[in-house]
Amino acid sequence: MNISFENTETAFAYKADKELKGARFLFQTMGFPLFVQLGTRLTPFLMKTGLPIDGLIRKTIFKQFVGGETLTETAGVVSTLGKYDVQVILDYGVEGKEGEENFDMATEEFIRVINYAATQSNIPFMSIKVTGIASNTLLETLNDAPRLRSGIHDNELEIAEWDRVRDRMYVICEAAAEKNIGVLIDAEESWMQDPVDRLTMEMMEIFNKEKAVVYNTIQLYRHDRLHFLDISLQIAKQQGFILGMKLVRGAYMEKERERAYEKGYPSPIQIDKAASDRDYNAAIAFCIKHSDAIACIVASHNEESCLLAAQMMDVKGLAHNHPHVHFSQLYGMSDNISFNLAKEGFSVSKYLPFGPIRDVIPYLMRRAQENSSVSGQTGRELSLIKKELDRRHHR
Repeated sequence: MNISFENTETAFAYKADKELKGARFLFQTMGFPLFVQLGTRLTPFLMKTGLPIDGLIRKTIFKQFVGGETLTETAGVVSTLGKYDVQVILDYGVEGKEGEENFDMATEEFIRVINYAATQSNIPFMSIKVTGIASNTLLETLNDAPRLRSGIHDNELEIAEWDRVRDRMYVICEAAAEKNIGVLIDAEESWMQDPVDRLTMEMMEIFNKEKAVVYNTIQLYRHDRLHFLDISLQIAKQQGFILGMKLVRGAYMEKERERAYEKGYPSPIQIDKAASDRDYNAAIAFCIKHSDAIACIVASHNEESCLLAAQMMDVKGLAHNHPHVHFSQLYGMSDNISFNLAKEGFSVSKYLPFGPIRDVIPYLMRRAQENSSVSGQTGRELSLIKKELDRRHHR
């Protein structure tokens, strides 16, 4: 295996000089935490006032991290990535809209995404957030409910509401199974995760008999998730289905710690980054060891973890494009990982959000914060971009 995540020629072959310079400017800006803090607070407010900042956002952060405002607009990005054997996970980036009517609309949109993905040769997956089809209040209530078999306490209104959520999820997974598209179910905050886990397992039991259609997501910055992975596999084996698992480090750390402190319960978050890294790599090893029974997606920007997974596959003698091991990074980040893995024949995708610019603002603000707070992420992106611009300049 001959992979180098330093190879910028492969990493940025799909970007013209002008696009690379735009990315350089953006990551330079993200290198100023104060600017990012100010920007992430002001942007949602400015969008609401109707000030003409749409254009600025569209040309910078939106262009870097989002596929377009509509499904059709993503086609260009999808086809460009396809030329380099990089696949796409489509994500309809609408978050936090409450109300049954909005949940039903989101369900229809998810099915539209599935139908569209089925017409494209390099979109094997789409992702959904259960908070797009269920209210946060309901999820929190169920999370705290006594552990009855059904996972619900006896309140008829809530049971009816939960039944509607289950129906929405069923319809989405059924469409996906029919069209041969994988459904990746995002992780939520720990105080809403339990019902999401149970619903996802229920869907896997129905739809993952022959192949992995439905995938759960585990955040390994939680110290209980490695154990959860083990239990999930036991259940899958008992019930005779393939376990689908997307492995991420996690996205809500500050929020999780603050809430645990405020409410006086032990924090669900690992004691330090080293512990998260250790569990993440252990989860990769576990999934690859059981690659007959688990289909896993290594969704990581950590170069060490991605290299480790690739090496483990070689040691176990798994084909680089083995159907049960897939790598994924966010669109606009870590191209040095995605494109170099793809070149070596690994199954890799970019996670590509799309949606009206106003609706994807929360997603974009998280990317900005993540890039300025993940130690060295912005610096790494920037140094790779500069290295490639230098290489092109001197060739």
